[in-house]
Amino acid sequence: MLEIDFDARPPIEAYGGGGFRIGGAKRMGSQLLLPGGMADWPVAELSALGPEALAPILAAAEDIDVLLLGAGADVGFPPREARAALEAAGVGLDPMSTPAACRTFNVLLAEGRRVAAALIAV
Repeated sequence: MLEIDFDARPPIEAYGGGGFRIGGAKRMGSQLLLPGGMADWPVAELSALGPEALAPILAAAEDIDVLLLGAGADVGFPPREARAALEAAGVGLDPMSTPAACRTFNVLLAEGRRVAAALIAV
């Protein structure tokens, strides 16, 4: 049997009901999972993805190859300015629904990839 090592970063175990269970802890609201840790993320819809919401992601840009953007129940795209800021920082952006982002995050984490996730709660 092959043991999965998440390299000290906890996987997403559940989502829904307005929150997540990450590494055994229930976290309500949108979440930001960066290589340096996780935090509540004050974004409830993509249109709110402005400079303040991007600041922690851009600060960690040198440690992130891909940012999975969980856009909520459906796939959506962030404002053009947000996409441009991430591109300028060298962060690859992969927008998808939040459920898909949760599953993809766990796979990439298990592979040891330099992944981050910005998840709008569903």
